[in-house]
Amino acid sequence: MTVCALVPAYNEADRIASTVDALKSRSAIDRVVVIDDGSTDGTAEAARNAGADEVVVLSKNGGKGAALSAGYLAARDSADIFLLLDADLGRTATEAVKLLDALQQGEADMVIGMLPPDTSLDSAGSHGGGMGLVVRLARWGLFRKTGASWLQPLSGQRAVRKTVLESINGKFAVGFGVEVALTLAAVSAGYKVVEVETAFRHRVTENGLFDFLHRSKQLLDVLKVIAAS
Repeated sequence: MTVCALVPAYNEADRIASTVDALKSRSAIDRVVVIDDGSTDGTAEAARNAGADEVVVLSKNGGKGAALSAGYLAARDSADIFLLLDADLGRTATEAVKLLDALQQGEADMVIGMLPPDTSLDSAGSHGGGMGLVVRLARWGLFRKTGASWLQPLSGQRAVRKTVLESINGKFAVGFGVEVALTLAAVSAGYKVVEVETAFRHRVTENGLFDFLHRSKQLLDVLKVIAAS
């Protein structure tokens, strides 16, 4: 089965090259597509210079869901499995291959990569999978809708069969509800979703005003997805 990595990126010029290079170093990944979501810092050029197989450039910032939708539209005929990965993973993007085994062996249709706890953020109740309050909301909503429990429901590091993405017509949720909406759609359609441990690392939100606003928007978007399902 062929594998294509979709990497939405917004102003990630300082990290995207390392992420692309890490993905290109893995022979199990056949294609790397970066979606520049209206960046203003040279992200697209950095991705091209790093060897991305394709760079899709959006004229304005539309958010992760819009970027993934555009990337899938451009690459849907190129693979059987799609990796959905954050742009700021850097060298740890090589961990993406750990998401493939369960799909290639027929044990799952979507695999969620769990990030290790970030001990530097323990005092804030946060781990690599997202901030505590939003994670708890996502867990509660998913359990209520699916009857299943998830450790890191907000993890954006995923491997997904093309058939799963076809079931949502290649359209991802708007805003920060992307991951919860995708899990709900997959489970509701009868697909098997599992979580696996990885050593992915990426930037996490801290405690500044911007970070608080980010988490507030994330909370509202996840709530909207749960309420609408």
